[in-house]
Amino acid sequence: MNTQHLTYRGTVYPWHCDHVGHMNVMWYVGKFDEATWNLFHQIGITPGYLREQHRGMAAVDQHIEYKRELKAGDVVTVYTEILELHDKKIRFRHEMRSGDGGGQSGEIAAVTTVLGVHMDTQVRKSCPFPPALSEQMKAFMQAQGG
Repeated sequence: MNTQHLTYRGTVYPWHCDHVGHMNVMWYVGKFDEATWNLFHQIGITPGYLREQHRGMAAVDQHIEYKRELKAGDVVTVYTEILELHDKKIRFRHEMRSGDGGGQSGEIAAVTTVLGVHMDTQVRKSCPFPPALSEQMKAFMQAQGG
């Protein structure tokens, strides 16, 4: 069984809500994006690595399923697991939950699956992850049971 990693915790503010009173889709995407960068940091794709090595990450495919509403005042958590790791790309899944079970339901509010590609920012083309980073990411996957 896979263990998911906490990659985001935040709050739904009133200005995140649309005309029908629930969090607008743009904020789901934004919170998932923050979770992505927290995941990347946990697996070694840090801002320092990206700057120093002239590397970047590009999302090339993303699917979102909305399961339940989130409203102003809800605490939101995102848990993440890596699904696949290849020489130049990574596929992962975020689960956004209403709270973390403490006083809120902990129900899944949305799920997204993202395919990210590692790239050389100078030539603007995909490139393989360096061996040390690949090993670090594989160890992270093993720790989650994958």
